[in-house]
Amino acid sequence: MAPTLAVSFNDSSEITDFVLKKGNGVKGLSEMGLDSLPEQYIQPLEERMCDTKTMSQESVPLIDISKWDDPGVAEAICEAAEKWGFFQIINHGVPIEVLENVKEATHLFFGLSAEEKRKYLKELSPSNNVRFGTSFSPEAEKALEWKDYLSLFYVSEDEASALWPSVCRDQVLEYMKRSEIVVRKLLDVLMKNLNVTEIDETKESLLMGSKRINLNYYPICPNPELTVGVGRHSDVSTLTVLLQDDIGGLYVRGNNDSWVHVPPVNGSIVINVGDALQIMSNGRYKSIEHRVIANGSNNRISVPIFINPAPSEKISPFPEVLASGEKAVYKEVLYSDYVRHFFQKAHDGKTTIEFAKI
Repeated sequence: MAPTLAVSFNDSSEITDFVLKKGNGVKGLSEMGLDSLPEQYIQPLEERMCDTKTMSQESVPLIDISKWDDPGVAEAICEAAEKWGFFQIINHGVPIEVLENVKEATHLFFGLSAEEKRKYLKELSPSNNVRFGTSFSPEAEKALEWKDYLSLFYVSEDEASALWPSVCRDQVLEYMKRSEIVVRKLLDVLMKNLNVTEIDETKESLLMGSKRINLNYYPICPNPELTVGVGRHSDVSTLTVLLQDDIGGLYVRGNNDSWVHVPPVNGSIVINVGDALQIMSNGRYKSIEHRVIANGSNNRISVPIFINPAPSEKISPFPEVLASGEKAVYKEVLYSDYVRHFFQKAHDGKTTIEFAKI
């Protein structure tokens, strides 16, 4: 029988040390067979998922994108980006084995010993671009999130080959490479709808000048109703490309303050609009709040790729969007400043976008 929390830890600082500094993560806590949730992870009432606020009859659009030349496909993509900010795509051309391989590689990384994972902690990692961590921003949070992650900022194939953990590197690179084709097609469709007819070098740097991929691990939680896997937030990306496993647990903000589950669909990829695209489209495309619940019976993984502007880019509404006389809702902001603002605080819904509001 695994030891209970009471046997192993004397106070909360020992838990913090075990989880954050020794590289055990919440996975390490979960595997101790806790009978109750440590206090640091208990979320305030208003942040917990309440059944009365979930909508089972609604769902984000599921779009078959096998026929890119079908005008109905482009229409469905743009409508989903405007109304929902979230949609799932099937028949996208990324081979199923590539998706399965990256899911397996995620389990392999989190299956490494704490000593191995610890090498990638912020203080010890060979690069700021390779980071193993837990929760979102522990220094800024009053209550921690029940999640571990490996964050990989893509600079080049050479750097990835040298610095990314070998247990997952090749599978992650292949997934990124295969999904980039889909991302370019999606952006092409979304831009044409904004009267941006060509994605030249300047626009490419604005839309997809940097990429980051996270391997997320949500271990079994003793009191899932008291905590969150990820708190309410919207992404700071242009687009996020998310691969989820078959467990489920992702919810997006629907109408009437409700939360809508994004059910796992075999072979699908979830796409969502980020704040950067909301700003560049002057609010036409919506970056929607979403969250992940904790799970009491299964370990869950997800693999988001964040397609972002280059850090040195200044983002603001596209001139093409404002050409008809539409008034700009957002000012010009340096993208790296926007991202810094996001990471300096706990997840807090949609407040980050206020940073760019006029």
